[in-house]
Amino acid sequence: MRDKLEALKASAMELISSAADERALEDLRVRFLGRKGELTAVLKDMGRLSAEERPVIGQIANDARESISGAVKEAERRLAAAAVEHRLKAEKIDVTLPGKTVTAGHRHPMTVVLDEVVEMFIGMGFSVAEGPEVETTYYCFDALNTGEHHPARDRQDTFYLSDDVILRTQTSSVQIRTMERQKPPIRIISPGRTYRKDEIDATHSPVFHQIEGLVVDKGVTFADLKGTLEALIKGIYGENAAVRFRPHHFPYTEPSAEVDLQCFKCGGSGCPLCKGQGWIELLGSGMVHPKVLAICGIDPEVYTGFAFGVGIERLCLGRFSIPDMRLLFENDMRFLRQFG
Repeated sequence: MRDKLEALKASAMELISSAADERALEDLRVRFLGRKGELTAVLKDMGRLSAEERPVIGQIANDARESISGAVKEAERRLAAAAVEHRLKAEKIDVTLPGKTVTAGHRHPMTVVLDEVVEMFIGMGFSVAEGPEVETTYYCFDALNTGEHHPARDRQDTFYLSDDVILRTQTSSVQIRTMERQKPPIRIISPGRTYRKDEIDATHSPVFHQIEGLVVDKGVTFADLKGTLEALIKGIYGENAAVRFRPHHFPYTEPSAEVDLQCFKCGGSGCPLCKGQGWIELLGSGMVHPKVLAICGIDPEVYTGFAFGVGIERLCLGRFSIPDMRLLFENDMRFLRQFG
């Protein structure tokens, strides 16, 4: 048995010292020192030894176990060090190489203008209201005093999903929903995406963004509307911005007015952007029609209000002197980087 233990020890030491990886080392540990390992199998025969031989063979067996265990630990250290060395070589960084530039993103010019407008109106005491983009004709037309045969309801101008469900043409529907659930005083803006069957050109798109405003309270006048819009326009374009109000007609408001901004490209002399007029139509506005107030359950004998709607794209074009709306949607990084 002495010879068998010595041979087992020698074989284990040689195999462990040449183990290629941690898994192979673990297999060898189990092979020689496990409960069903080779050393345990040899020790099972100690019962056949005489009383004089058992202590001697037991000492030899203990020495073999300790030697094999020590060899396993030494191999573990060796393999761990080799793994670290391999990792250091594999992950070596050449510090002489040029670094990679980390480019920080920035807001889209449309987002810049929208944030500025929202901040201005919040500063004037307005709150932000939102509503669905898929709307019924009641909220987009009927409740806004837009008759059944009004051109805006024509299928050539509006995206219909069914006879009475459309993609909203304006965020005025949010105003109706607000007046239905909230009694005066009301002071809201309603930004959002809208849809119309417009041909794409420098100032039109079938999908665009709008922000509408609504104020309903006792004693609200057209002067309040005019002062609010002048504060908006001068806040976006500066104190020297030239603005004009033109009488107009909207079913939702009476009296109504279009608000124009002097063309920022030609300074009013006329160019393709303003179609030779010298002015760019910016927004529609007016005093809320008494019929609309009544439809929403608000007494028009007690309350008055004003409303307006403006395209964020048009505000953005003037804010940054962009000549063509299509540039805002083409995702051309050469263009967008200018606003970083």
